[in-house]
Amino acid sequence: MSGEQVLEILEKRSLFDPNDRPQSTRRIETTLDLGSPLGKVDVSVLVWPTRRSYTGQPSAELHVIGALPLLDAVVANLIEAGARPARPGEFTMRAFLAGRLDLTQAEAVLGVIDAEDASTLERALGQLAGNLSRPLQHARDTLLNMLADVEAGLDFVDEDIEFIEDNTLIERLGDLQTELTQAAAQLRERNSQHTSLNVVLRGLPNAGKSCLLNRLSQSETAIVADEAGTTRDLITVEVEYEGHTFSLTDTAGLEHRGQDEPDWQVMSQAQLQANRAVQHADVCLWCIDASDLSPETGSSFTPPKSSDRKRTATDRVVLTKADLLKSPPTGLDSLHAGSESLPTEFRSMPSIAVSSVSGEGIDELWKVLISIAQQHDSNETGGVMGTAARCRDSLRQSIDHLGTAIDATENQIGHEIVAAEMRLAVNQLGEVTGEVYTDDILDRVFSRFCIGK
Repeated sequence: MSGEQVLEILEKRSLFDPNDRPQSTRRIETTLDLGSPLGKVDVSVLVWPTRRSYTGQPSAELHVIGALPLLDAVVANLIEAGARPARPGEFTMRAFLAGRLDLTQAEAVLGVIDAEDASTLERALGQLAGNLSRPLQHARDTLLNMLADVEAGLDFVDEDIEFIEDNTLIERLGDLQTELTQAAAQLRERNSQHTSLNVVLRGLPNAGKSCLLNRLSQSETAIVADEAGTTRDLITVEVEYEGHTFSLTDTAGLEHRGQDEPDWQVMSQAQLQANRAVQHADVCLWCIDASDLSPETGSSFTPPKSSDRKRTATDRVVLTKADLLKSPPTGLDSLHAGSESLPTEFRSMPSIAVSSVSGEGIDELWKVLISIAQQHDSNETGGVMGTAARCRDSLRQSIDHLGTAIDATENQIGHEIVAAEMRLAVNQLGEVTGEVYTDDILDRVFSRFCIGK
C-alpha cells in the first residue's frame, strides 16, 4: 500500500498498537481479522511511515501465506478499510513524480518485469541503475550552465560583457552534440538487438524440417536426404524478410533410443540441444509429415512437455510435404485425414500446410511469421525497448537544435537565436529523463505496466 492514509488504514485494521504508532521503518508481527470463515491470520507488516520509501509516500507491505483465496480476502479487507486497487504502473509513477526515479528508470522497471532472458534483464537493470539517464542528465546540466552564460551576456549586451566566448561555445556545443549522437546510436543498437525472432523447427525424423529451412532461407544450408536422422547438430540461419529478422533453427528429429542402441550418446546430446532451442524459441513450428497422416494410423508424434519455455512463446503446426497429397490442403480442415489424425496437443493449434518442393503455402507461412514478429515487436516496446522508441525523436530534435545553435553562433546571427535553440534542446532532453513531461507522455509510459507495480 502507498499513500497518505496508509497508517490510518493499518490502525483501523488493528495492525499496530495505537499507542505505539510507527515513526520509522519497522516490521510488525501481528494478525489480521478477515472475519468468517477465515478468521484471524498471521501477517508480517513492513511499514515505511515517512516519505523515505519507493514511492516517496508512507507505504506498507503485508506478507501473508500465498493462498489465492486468502490474498483476495486481504485485499478486500483493505479496500473496505479505505484503500483502492492500484492503477497500471501507479507505484512506479508515484516514485517518478516524487523524484525517486527518472522516466528512463521507470521504464526500466517494466523491462525488469518483462525480461525473458539474462541479457534482457542485464540491460534493464543497467538502465534502472542509471547508465542511460546519467550521461543525458549530465549533458542537460552542462547545456543549462552554458545557456545561463549566454542569457547573462544578453542582459549586459550594452556593456559589451561576454560571459562565454563564441569559439568556446561552439566547441562545447559540438562536444554535446557528439555525446547525444553516441547516445542515440546506442539506443538504435539496443533496438536492433531485439528485432530478431527465434523460430525453431521441431518434429519427427524425416518430417521435412531441413527442407523447409532451406526453402525459407532460400539456401542449401541444411543437408536434405531420404534417410531419417540426417540432422544432428543445430543449424541456424538468419533471414531478413519484409523488414524483420528471423533466426531459423533446424533441430534433430524427435526420437528416443535405449542406451544399448547405436549412437545413443550422440542422439541424447542432439535431443538435449533441440530441447534447449525450444526453450529459448519465440516461435516453435511443429513439423508433421502430412502424407503420413490417416484416420486409421494417426500420428506417432507426441511433443515433449516443457515448463521452461518463454511465457510469450507461440506454437504453430506445419503440415509438410503437401505436394505428395492428391488434393494439397491449405489447413487442417481440408486435410483428407482430419484433425483426429493429429496428437491431442496439436489439435487446438493454428496450422498451415506447405510444400518445400512446390512452394505451396510458403507465402502463407511467411505471413504468419510476419504477424507474430509484429506482435513480438509490440510486446518488446513495453520495457527497455520502449525507452528507445520514446526517446529516439527527442534525441534527434535535441541534436538538430544544437546544430542550429552552432550555425547561428558561427554566422553571428545573434545570441538570442542561439539561446532559443539551446533552450529547445534542453527541453527535448528533459522529455527523455522526465524533467519535462506531459500527461500524454506519462500515459504512454505507464499504461504498458500491469496492475500495480
